Parts: sequence; C-alpha cells; structure tokens
Amino acid sequence: MTRPQDSLPIDAVLPDIQSALAESSNLVIVAPPGAGKTTRVPLALISADWTKGGKLILLEPRRLAARAAANRMAATLGEQVGETVGLRMRLDSKISAKTRIEVVTEGVFARMILDDPALEGVAAVLFDEYHERSLDADLGLALALDAQSGLRDDLRLVAMSATLDGARISALMSDAPTIVSEGRAFDVETRYLGRDANERIEEATTRAILRALREEPGSVLAFLPGQGEIMRVASRLEEARLEGVDVAPLYGALDKGEQDRAISPAPRGRRKVVLATSIAETSLTIEGVRVVVDCGLSRVQLYEPDLGLSRLETVRSARASVDQRRGRAGRTEPGVCYRLWDEPQTASLPAFASPEILAADLSSLALDLAAWGVSDPLQLKWLDAPPAPAWNEAVALDRDLGALDEDGRLTEQGRALRALPLPPRLARMVLEAARHSEAERAAELAMLLSERGLGGNDADLSHRLDRLQGDGSKRARDAKRLAANWARLAKAAARARDPKPLSDGALIALAYPDRLAKSRGAKGDFLMANGRAASLPVEAPLSRAPFLAVAELTGRAAQARILAACALKAEELEEIAGARIEARDETVFDPASASLRRRRFRRLGAIRLSEQNLSVEPNEESAAALARGLASLGVSRLPWTKTQAQLRDRVAFLRKAEGEEWPDLSDAVLAQSVEEWLAPCVIGRVSLNDISSNDLDAALASLLPYDLMRRLDAEAPSHFETPAGSRHALDYDAPNGPLLSVRVQELYGLSRHPTLARGRVPLTLELLSPAHRPIQTTRDLPSFWAGSWNDVKKEMKGRYPRHVWPDDPAGAAPTTRAKPRA
Repeated sequence: MTRPQDSLPIDAVLPDIQSALAESSNLVIVAPPGAGKTTRVPLALISADWTKGGKLILLEPRRLAARAAANRMAATLGEQVGETVGLRMRLDSKISAKTRIEVVTEGVFARMILDDPALEGVAAVLFDEYHERSLDADLGLALALDAQSGLRDDLRLVAMSATLDGARISALMSDAPTIVSEGRAFDVETRYLGRDANERIEEATTRAILRALREEPGSVLAFLPGQGEIMRVASRLEEARLEGVDVAPLYGALDKGEQDRAISPAPRGRRKVVLATSIAETSLTIEGVRVVVDCGLSRVQLYEPDLGLSRLETVRSARASVDQRRGRAGRTEPGVCYRLWDEPQTASLPAFASPEILAADLSSLALDLAAWGVSDPLQLKWLDAPPAPAWNEAVALDRDLGALDEDGRLTEQGRALRALPLPPRLARMVLEAARHSEAERAAELAMLLSERGLGGNDADLSHRLDRLQGDGSKRARDAKRLAANWARLAKAAARARDPKPLSDGALIALAYPDRLAKSRGAKGDFLMANGRAASLPVEAPLSRAPFLAVAELTGRAAQARILAACALKAEELEEIAGARIEARDETVFDPASASLRRRRFRRLGAIRLSEQNLSVEPNEESAAALARGLASLGVSRLPWTKTQAQLRDRVAFLRKAEGEEWPDLSDAVLAQSVEEWLAPCVIGRVSLNDISSNDLDAALASLLPYDLMRRLDAEAPSHFETPAGSRHALDYDAPNGPLLSVRVQELYGLSRHPTLARGRVPLTLELLSPAHRPIQTTRDLPSFWAGSWNDVKKEMKGRYPRHVWPDDPAGAAPTTRAKPRA
C-alpha cells in the first residue's frame, strides 16, 4: 500500500491506531498538517478483523477535500474512484458493490444516519478535520454516539484533526484514547510582514505575493476571506504581467473542473499562484506549493435569531486555522509562510474558530432531531450544545412552517419537508410549488440558493435561473438533474390542488414570507416585512421594482445588501400575504399643524402598503391623543388668557406661601398629567385652534376644588381696590413676589400696608408718578409715608404742579384726578 519513498509521519503511529481500535470503540487522532492521516488511516483499517467486511465512512467538511481524498486513496491502490474507495456527495457520487471506503461530505452523512440509524454494513465512521466544527459534523457525531450507545455497540467512531482540543473530544467520546502523530512532513519558515490597518487586504496580499515570487521558488497558495477579494487580487496580478506564472482562483462556487485545475501541478517550467478561501485549509495537497501567503482573515456566517437572517462577517482567523494554512507550505518539501500581521498578534488570536452550532440557523437541526425522536437537544451528547435562544427560534419557525407540532414532534408536513434534502424554508417552497404544479422551477430556484455560483452572481434570481437553464456545463447539468429529483420527491409528497402559474417572486415568497420588501424610492432602498432595511445598487434593474421577495442578504441591519431576490407585483403580494395583511386605523398628532390626523393603514409587518385619510372620531381616545400631542409641544402653547395665566400664578404663590395643599400648576407638572385634566375638556376637538378659553376654564376648574377656589379669591385676589375706588390687577409672576403697580395719589389715606395669604405676605407696591413712571417700590407703606415721602413730594411737586402732594398722605383724600384749573 505504502512505498518507502512515500512515507509520511502518520505511518509511525498506524500500528497504535490499529491496536487502539481493536480494543476500544472510540478514538481521537491528533496529527499536524501533512502527516497523512486523511488518506493513510482509512486504508490501514479496512483489513482489521473488527470491520467484519463492513464499510468505513470517512467524513470530509468540503466537497473539494472529499474528492481529493478519494482520488488520492484510489491512486494509492492503483484503482479508480468507485472501486474500493468510493465517493458520496451532492452532485457527484461514485459507489459500487466493491466499495469498502466511502468518502462522504458531512451533510450527506447526517441524512445517511437519519435514514438508517443503525448504519447497517458500516464498521466505522471517521470524522476528519473535526476541528472545523461544522453543524453537520456536530450533528453527525451526536447521532453516531447515540446510535452506538443504543443500537450499535460494535460501531467504531474516530475523530481526527490537525488542531483539535483532544481532551474535550475524548471526554465527549466516553474517555476515548488519544493518539498524537508528532512532527510535520517538512519544516516551514514563518515570516511576519505586518499590515497597515488602513490598507485594503487586496493590496497587502498582492504585494506579499509579488514579494514571495521574487524571494522564493515554487508555487504560492494565498488565503483570502472570500470570492470578491480573490477576484480583485487576481485582477491586480494580471495587471502585473507576471512571466511564467499562472493565477488560479479556488473557492466553493467554482465548478469541479476549475477546482481540479487549481489544485493540479503547474506545467513544467511554470509556477502557479492559487488564490483560495478556507476551502484549501485542510485535507488538501496542492502539488508544487511551498509558499503560503496568509492574510489572517476568514469569512464566517452568523445567524441573527431575532431577525431570522444569516449574514456573512469577516473576522480574524483562529490560531488553529492559521496553523493549518501554514502547514500547506510544508506538504511536499520545506516551505515558507508569509503572514500579513505582526508576530505578537498571533498570541491574541482565538484558539479555535467558533463552532457553527453556536451561530447558525438551527431550523434544519430541529427537524432532524425530531426525526430522530428527540425534542430536547440536551438528550444527546454535544461538544457545544445548541444555544437556547437560537433553538427556540428554530422550533418556532418550524412550527410556523407546519413542520412541528406543539410538542416538538414531526407533523405530516414536517415529514414531507424532510423528504427533500433542503433547508426547511426551501423545502417548503418546493413542496408548496408542487401543489401548484410549479415544482420544477421552484426546485431550480432552491438549487441556485444552495449552490453558490450557479447561474452567476446577479442579484436577480430570475436572471440566474435563465442562465442556469441555458448552461450546458457538467456542473449545471448535474445541478439540474438533482433539482429535477427534488421536484419529483415534492410532487410525490404533495397533492396538486390549484394548478396556476407562479412568478419567481411568488415562489421565493413561499420560502421567505418575512422578507417581502417594499421600495422606499428610487435609490435602491427597501424595507422588509420583518423591519429590516436592505438595498441594491442604484444601477441594478431590480432596484426599480416596487416590491421584492428577498432570499439572501449580507451586512448588518443598517447596511444590509441584497444578494438574491426576485421582483414581485403588488397584486401578487396581496394574494400571497393576504392573510397576514392588517388593516388598522391610527390617530396620530401632527406637530407641524398641532392637530390630529386619522388614517387607515394597511400593513404587512413593518411595510405600509396603503393609507387613507379619515375624519377624527370625537371620543376619549382622540382627546387623549390631542392632549398628549399638545403637551409635547409645550403647555405654554395652549391659548391661555391673561386671567387664566394669572390664576395659575396665584395658585403657585399660595403653594409657596402656604404649602402643598395647593396644587402644582406648573408647565412641567401639567404636561405629565395632561390626559387627566385637559383631555376630558377637549373631546371633539382635533387641533390647537379648536381649543377655546372656555375649555381651559373647565380644565382649570377640575384642578382647583371649590373650597380652594373660594380661599384663592380671599387670600390671593386677582385685583386690588385702592382707597380711590379703582381696581388694579396684581402681578403674581413678579420676581420679588406679588406686585401692584399704581399711581401714588390713589393710595392717599391708606395707613396700613396691604397683605396677602392671610396677612403672611406683604404686597409689593410699585408707586407711580402721574405719568405712570416708577418713583418708589416698597413693602412698608407707613414707613414710606413717614420717611422718604417728603423728598419724593418735593421732586414730584416741581414736575407735576397740577397734582395734589399732601404733607400727610396717610390722612389725605385719595384721588385719580389732577387739581381743577383756576
């Protein structure tokens, strides 16, 4: 099987692995990149006695890695894939009766064990690169451990990884023994280049690649977060016109042929620069690569349970990931790794990438566990259990889809959805479409949304679908064939009930009814029914659609960008979402006009579909709304008369002089209680202009009981009657207390100073000249008469000789007139 010149580090521990599995059902293998565990371990185990002729299942996290592993093992045996070594994954399976080792993607294995919990004919399941912690891998291991404990005590389970928290996984697998393969295939030198935080990652990566090509021989593997960055770096390298260098992108959306060309050796005399996502981190040897350029970033998918949306986010890579990437440089010979950060920053990287189960949509998981007979995920063994908020949200969604009952058990609809190997939303779309004789087109839309890159990257799914239907490539043919199978399954599970044509938008709305969106204008901005804003580039034709059914977005709530959607007509939206459209009358206060406006709104979630102006109904509710609105503008905006304003000041004076038995009628307090005192007096009014002084009189009366009103007139009268018989309004808002401004002649004959509040507070007197100019302010009139009056009298007598200026004003007759002419 293994020739001496092909010796790999894992070979040294293969006897230990064989012995461990002869005695134990579970095993953990930790081996660094390049050790050879992916291809050597399965081949070393197929002849073990405990297999009893059964199959070994090798799980790989990605299709590219699965295909590469199957090809490598088959070549080692001198065979083709499909003989001893088989391959089972979506769009590409090669299995025969001769197959003993099946290389299977994690998602496919999850369905295998759900369909056959006992895994008949399977001797062992090997979870390769388990450190990546995909949701499917965690589910697969949880179900396999459960099957092992209840159905198959002879089943062997092996977890393998280059960077694995061995102690935790060993404890999960009933204290399984751990075997460590020491050493790498070849040494790798690490060079830290650093990066300016303001520099675009594409610029820094391009510069590092060009430096690597100058400094080192061999091909280069550069890691970037995603397809967009890859294409921009590829464009920059093409502009550099590199001699003898081929640039090869490598990401999940590429078809099989392009991926195979990327990992194949460069032609003799030429070098290759492979620009890859994390797809190339594990279980993959790219011939000729001895240089790695690592930007230190990864793109991960995060699920927001409160919005029911997943978004892609660029984050710093974990130490385990950058170690895996570095190891790619030493797979076939000593290599070099260039890192675009400073060496001390490595210590601050998270040890491992966050498990997908902690940040994923769990709606499929909830259905799978229900199919397993589990409604509480804690009944199974997990390295990290599903978070309760995301789990509850997933169960709620599955119930909304009719897939789970109130006890968390699968319904007939749930079993029909599970018959389709799709997420619940897409499965529901295809199933419902089958009931309207539209299964084929819905299945192809589901394919576009589950297989990146098919039909291009246009945001308009209808355009992508047209391109897919005209695409004759093998990947497209395989995708259409699989979609046709989904359609057949859906038609078998559903009964056609209402054959009618459905637009692509209507089909997408079946899967994502909460993501129906309405245009906010001509700028490509949309508002979705779930309350989230989203946008399209203005130049995109789809940006001019009045309504959209949105399938995929990226970015945060305030900056979400639509990646996939279909246009929808208003009448389609009405028909699709009719049961969820609410008609509601709303009476609101318009600050600009200081009035009430009543409208009838028709809404779909956060989307306002239409509105109609109505007359405001004269009732307590509208009066309260008007009162609240006016209070928001300020109580001072009410049309208070001078008398009413003075009354409030009089009460405020007595509250200060006598205590809290007098109510607080300040603006701030009245604003807080406006619904209690104002609203009952303005029923039938709709605006500030409608409110009269009579309304405010009634409102004030409600604030001041009758007994206090009587005391108010006695203790803080509105006017003062002078000895001359004239009445003058008192100013209770004066800075120094209640004030009376009056001509001095009207107070002749007054020997006692006037007071308020039962004699507690002297009235401030502003004494005026005959021309109504102030001549003295006093709070002690008798003292003024007896004191400074003589000086005032002399000055006033000279200015106003026609007026009376007695020597004894306290005993003189008051007057409002000047002396008669001679």
